[in-house]
Formats: sequence, structure tokens, C-alpha cells
Amino acid sequence: MASILPSRPRGFGPRKSFAIVASQYHHGYVQGLVDHTKKELDAIAPNTNVHVYEVPGAFEVPLIVQEVAAKGGIDGVIALGVIIQGETAHAELVARAVTDALQRIALNNRMPIIHEVLLLQNEDQARVRCLDDELNRGTEAARVAMRMAQIMTDFTRR
Repeated sequence: MASILPSRPRGFGPRKSFAIVASQYHHGYVQGLVDHTKKELDAIAPNTNVHVYEVPGAFEVPLIVQEVAAKGGIDGVIALGVIIQGETAHAELVARAVTDALQRIALNNRMPIIHEVLLLQNEDQARVRCLDDELNRGTEAARVAMRMAQIMTDFTRR
């Protein structure tokens, strides 16, 4: 696990708009990610529009990400979820499918899709990454989303 978060981006001009697509499986952990993401987006650029879409599980995240991206009118999508490894390969299969789908959606739509659907070994890892403040992956997702939105805006201005 990375021991530091990316720095907080600065200097945002026009109001930004993001969608969060959040799995409801392992709800308490995912809600921690959602809360930290929204808090950080607001800290970086107050009054950022944030729309949250809840789906049953991690496997369902890419479908709604795709629909949101295709609709347009936003600066990026943040995909949040928690997959905890069990005794079978199921978690790894779901994580790989989600990862591949999210990358494909980002490329096809030329839109930042921030991937924080976490494949974790146990609940201790989930607590550190989803509930703690120091290395919260929701905070990281917000910073990356804002930075990528700015980069994409710069490209469209050229």
C-alpha cells in the first residue's frame, strides 16, 4: 500500500461536476469512501456538483459508470467499492472484470474514470483504506479526479 496520498490539487476555475458510482456490498466501508470523496471534492473546489449512484455490488459498478459516462455533462466518474478476498477465486475474477471494464469505458468515452473498487485481503485492510483519515482511498480518488478533470480541460482548450 502506498504510504502517502497525492497532494491536493489547486487552482480550479469553473465549477466541476462528478458522479460517484458506489457498490452497496460491504456498505459501511464503501460509505466511508463516499464520505471522504465528497468531503475532499468540496475542500478542493467548493460547490462541486456530485451525483451519487448506488448499485448492489462491485460487478454492477461498470454498467452504471458506462451509462453515466455516455450521458455526459460531467468531468469524471469515481467508481467506489470493496471486494474482500474469500476462499475461492471469485473476488479476483470480479476485480479483474471491473478493472478491465472501467478502463475500457474511460478510453471509449475519453473521460476520467477513477478506479477505487478495492480488492482487499481482510477487514483490517478495509478499515485502513476506507474509514481512516490518513490514507483513505476516497480522499485519493477525489484528488485524482480533480487533477484528471483539469488535465482533460487543458486538452480541450488546445
